Formats: sequence, structure tokens, C-alpha cells
Amino acid sequence: MTRFFLLPCVGAALVWWPAPLRAERINHAGRILGPALTVNRPTLFNTPEADAILASLLIFPPNNPWNEDISRRPLLTNSEAMIARIASDLSSSRRTLRAFEEMNFVLVPDSQPMVPIQFVDYADESDPSPYPIPSNMPVETWPSQTGSLTLEEWQRDLSGDGGDRHAIIVRPGTGHLWEMWQAKLVGADWQASNGAKFDLNSNALRPAGWTSGDAAGLPMFPALVRYDECQRGAVEHACRIVVAKTRRAYIYPATHYASTIPATETNVPAMGQRLRLKSSFVIPTDWTKEEKAVLAALKKYGALVADNGGFFSISITPDDRWPADAFRHLATVGITNFEVVQTTGPTEGPRSAGAPVANAGADFTAGIGVPVPLQGFVAFTGAAPEVRWRCYSGPGPVTFSDAGLTNSAVTFAAPGVYTLMLSAEDTVHTPSYDALVVTVSAGLRASLALSGTQLLLSWSGGSPPFLVENSASPFGPWHQLYTGNDDHILLSVGESHSFYRVSGK
Repeated sequence: MTRFFLLPCVGAALVWWPAPLRAERINHAGRILGPALTVNRPTLFNTPEADAILASLLIFPPNNPWNEDISRRPLLTNSEAMIARIASDLSSSRRTLRAFEEMNFVLVPDSQPMVPIQFVDYADESDPSPYPIPSNMPVETWPSQTGSLTLEEWQRDLSGDGGDRHAIIVRPGTGHLWEMWQAKLVGADWQASNGAKFDLNSNALRPAGWTSGDAAGLPMFPALVRYDECQRGAVEHACRIVVAKTRRAYIYPATHYASTIPATETNVPAMGQRLRLKSSFVIPTDWTKEEKAVLAALKKYGALVADNGGFFSISITPDDRWPADAFRHLATVGITNFEVVQTTGPTEGPRSAGAPVANAGADFTAGIGVPVPLQGFVAFTGAAPEVRWRCYSGPGPVTFSDAGLTNSAVTFAAPGVYTLMLSAEDTVHTPSYDALVVTVSAGLRASLALSGTQLLLSWSGGSPPFLVENSASPFGPWHQLYTGNDDHILLSVGESHSFYRVSGK
């Protein structure tokens, strides 16, 4: 690859050119997902293979309620009264946050055979079978909470434990999700109390009044605190939270209630109610990375009330890779550290019209130490969003002339491949992100110096053979002076102004 320098006797300038645009898959949190990975066989949640697939998976659209940043949402006027009621409905020994290792899942390929399943209780509120059930489909709490039982023994409930027995199947290739409640393998056949199918590429809900695998009619998979995301140090979604009692009401995005308490008792939470950890809660620096990730998510995304139970609990995957003390400190976080926010509806908040759209421009190549103009832009309606450039990744420091302008300039101090990200945020909608890739080459750096009665033209970088040319104009015509493998030549000093350029392989 050739780099060109124009050399009047005082300096050098680099000619650069754009390269084709590369599309990047970026989620609502501004994380580049990389190419979507293919699921080739049924893959359990507690494996490195599942971790890699999940890291590249877009779970619901960026403006979905599970992905919604609610850190700026106003409080309900009765927030304190509702929090007090949530606490009083539990015994005094259960008024702190609990991380419950319960919901697991399996990832299946698009070719997974469909299996019939009998719905024994809520068939009229179930999406019809067959479902793509693999032989290794896990059932709730396996393996970390089921002792020495094998997966098949737990599927059949040979110990008679009963319980909710949720089961979750994810098919990343088509973007579909199936969830069941009280799933059990009986003989060679599966049965469950009910089943629900969700489209991971859509914000569509269950029909109004319908339940799902969860009492609130919500999906469970997008709410689970997973091993892979805690290892990255960031839980990028709302959590599923269980309280002791709810009222006979549901609010977006819930579709079902499960209570005998009248809807008029508004200090009792409804299904779908959004709780948030107070911003004033100081997360101790010596707590585990898992705890820090969960608590930061509860501040940014909050938790949706999804079921009734005997604890104030969020759902953690029963992954046997969790360290023994991964969530121990969460049991010291009291309910009074939470507050209740006003939720947004299906066409409100991030789902309202007018969201900004960022475009970072085309990928390009550049040299070291030379400012390169950026060609980004942002489309928006209404108030202008805050625009910000940042270096997402790269081997060295990057300097923006003004990171708050779409048409800024950028300078690189070291060679390598860099990813630059442009964001646009208006505090209402989900931030918009776009990225470009810059390949920075050491290139050729040339200099001129007097050497007695001659000029020494020397250069570094690039690859031989080198070509040295001169011209009376920076626009040519150019005349060859030298070609070879040396990194310098001596030039005669003339009386007229002259330009020189050096190119390499």
C-alpha cells in the first residue's frame, strides 16, 4: 500500500482516501456485538459456547422495555407508600434483596426438530405446540440447585420436588423464544401448564389478559442475570423481580395479573411495575464484579414486577460456574433502597416518534500524527441530541479536535486498527450508535535537512522499493529522481522552489 508525501522544504502532508463502509451490529448499550454466531447443536446456558453466542445476540429491539434506560424517569407520587407496602408484606427476615438461582435455558439451531407438548392448565392462553424441545432442555434450578440428580432425573421430577419448573428455549437464528411453566417429561412426552412464544426481533406482547411462563405475561429470558454478562462487568437489561403481593392490575409491558387484591389498592404494586435502585445507593468498591454489575443495572434499567412469591428476589441463572460468594452481599440491600418509577407505554419514552439516528460515515485508512476529517452525521426531529465521538477500541491514543461535533477531525498516535463510535442521545429515546473502522499505518515520514551544500532527504516507514520524485508544483508533473531500497538521498540545492514526494510499496 502506497503513502504519498508532498515536501516543500519545510514539511510533509499525507494524502488519504476513504474505504468502503462496514456495517456494525451495536446494541442499546453501545456494545458492538460482532457477527451473529450460528448455533449448530443444542447448547446449554452454562457453557463457553453459549457465552459466545449470547455475546453476539441482540435480545429484543434497542427500544424494548427490557432494554429501556429508566435512570431519569420520575417517581410515582406514591413511591414511598408502595415500597413500604412491599416491605410490610414480607416477614422482617426477608426484607432485603435475594439473588435466586432459578431460570436456565438452552440455545437450539434452526433445524431443531419440533416436539409436541401437552398443556394441562392454560391451554387456551398458550401458543400451540409443537416446540423445538431438545433432549437436553434444562428445567428450572438445574444444575446448581438440584444436588446430585442428573438432568433427565430432574426433567422427570423423580424426587417429587414440584415447584414452578420453568423451561426456556431460545432459537437465535430465527430470533424466537419459547417459555413454559411446570414443564415435565412424562414417559417419552413433555407436558406443561402453559407455553408462550416470543419474537426477539419485535416489541409485540402477549394478548391482553394472557399469562405466559411468568404470572405477569412477560418473557423471562431477557430478564435473567447471566454468567457471560457478569464476566463482562455489565448487565444490560432490566431484571425480573418477585414481590409477596400484587394487585389485580397490569401495566405495560405486562399482560396478566394474578391476585385477589382489588386494583383500587394502588399502594400494592401491579404486574409490570418498575422498581429502581436509588442513585444515592453507594455500591461498595470491594463487592464482587457480579454484584456491581447487577446493582448498576438496577439503577439504570430497574426491575419489572413479574410474579408473587415469598421473597424480594431477582432471577439469576443456576450456573454452576458462579463463584461461591458471587452475590452474597446483595442480601444486605434493603427494600427501602428502592423506589418506584413512572413507566412508559407502548408509544412513549424510547418508543415515541423522532428518535435520533447516528451515521459515523465510511471506514477509511489514515497515517500517524495527521488530522483526518470525520464525515459523520445525525438525523433527528425536535430537540438536537447530544453528539459524541469516542474511541471504542484501538492500540493507541486518539485525539478528536472536538468530540461533540459530527464533522470533527481525528488524529492517531500509533499504527493499528481502531474502531470509532458516534453516538446521539436526547435523554428520551434509546441512544443511537454507529461505528467505523480506521486502519492506521506507520506510512512514510520524510524530512529535509541541509548537509553541507546539499539537501538530505530521508524517510522512515513504508516498504521498499522506494520512489523519489520532484516537481515545480504540488500538482505535478512529477519527475523520477531515484528508485531503490535506500532510506535517504542527497539533493542539489537549486534556486527555484521545488516539491518532493516519496512513495513505497
